[in-house]
Amino acid sequence: MYRIIKVLNNNGILVYDNDTKKEMILLGNGVGFGKRPAEQIAHLPGAKMYSLVTREKRQSVLQVVNGIRPEFIEAAGRIIDEAEKIFNKVSRDILLPMADHIALAAKRAKENRQIPNPFTPDIRVLFAREYGAALKGREIIRQMTGYEISDDEVGFITLHIHAGLSDEQVSEALETTRIIDEGIAMIEQAFGQKFEEDSLAYTRLMSHLYYMVARTRKGESAKADFNDFIFANYPKTGEVAERVCDYMGMQLKKEVAAEEIGFLAIHIQRVIDPDAV
Repeated sequence: MYRIIKVLNNNGILVYDNDTKKEMILLGNGVGFGKRPAEQIAHLPGAKMYSLVTREKRQSVLQVVNGIRPEFIEAAGRIIDEAEKIFNKVSRDILLPMADHIALAAKRAKENRQIPNPFTPDIRVLFAREYGAALKGREIIRQMTGYEISDDEVGFITLHIHAGLSDEQVSEALETTRIIDEGIAMIEQAFGQKFEEDSLAYTRLMSHLYYMVARTRKGESAKADFNDFIFANYPKTGEVAERVCDYMGMQLKKEVAAEEIGFLAIHIQRVIDPDAV
């Protein structure tokens, strides 16, 4: 059984779950119609349940919900639905943080101002499927609120979806993307090349850098050691890979395993000279 705390609109209600002792949001067509606060209700067929996480632990869920217009919460729920069509299961804990971001993005669109996201191209490569879901989310936001959000805002929505698929928070994913972006810039500068972002080798390099950061955070390392091969055959590439690993270690405040140097160098070499390795 649920006790209604607040009726958001005809399609959403904030409730207290008497069994789990937790606040939840229920979204679905007509779930809020005719309902009243303090009313006790049984499970509603067709309603989707969202557990609630707020950005600030000191904030109550009701405070957060009261600060977000219902259509933004409903839009976030529909974006999660779209993401689940691609990924099957997405954590619904991201509902309120995403709704909060949508509200801010809509406010910025209304005021005709943008918050720059210089990492949008990297996000598009690193999280391509999540980005596809976020693009559909942009259309949902436009339909439900009348506001057209920018590509950079789509990048941020992508990170919220990614957070719903992993244990990586939005801020951590953005930090990971920044570190990778700097690493790519170091490699491009060292070889005097601007990489083609739509190439398979570039996508693999970006993906490798992402998982290299993840392994380093967990204190793990690559299972293969190509260091001797790389420094014997491609010494400059090895040196560049070593500098990138040193930089990432400083940024993460954790030592990058030595085996990562050769593994990264192979991916770098495949980008600068696809026929070499």
